[in-house]
Amino acid sequence: MVETWVLGDETVPTSTPTVLEMLQERIRAGLLETWLTSSSGRSLAFMSNTERAMVIIMNDEDDPGEHAMDQDASGSSKDFVLVDGQHDEYPDEDTLPLAEALQVVNHILTTGAPPPHVAWSIDR
Repeated sequence: MVETWVLGDETVPTSTPTVLEMLQERIRAGLLETWLTSSSGRSLAFMSNTERAMVIIMNDEDDPGEHAMDQDASGSSKDFVLVDGQHDEYPDEDTLPLAEALQVVNHILTTGAPPPHVAWSIDR
């Protein structure tokens, strides 16, 4: 069975192209934190500051998960604004440029697995 994904508390699965379009619309609207839940119970978190994004996959709500990395990046980026209004700053190595992060999400939603060419930090 193919894994399907829904946005937040919605119950209708969302197609991959729709998710990618929705992520871009949410970023333009200043909604920089988005959570998706899969039919298998996994969660995918996408947090952006409009230039970079953190992509996290968790197996369940108690799982610290794993996140995509940019091992060649240095420095840090601010203005990751969470839904609760919290402003976070992350090391750039723990985030990806926005376009690459969207490609990672596309790959995960399409195949169910992270792309093999992207480094991941296992936070478990």
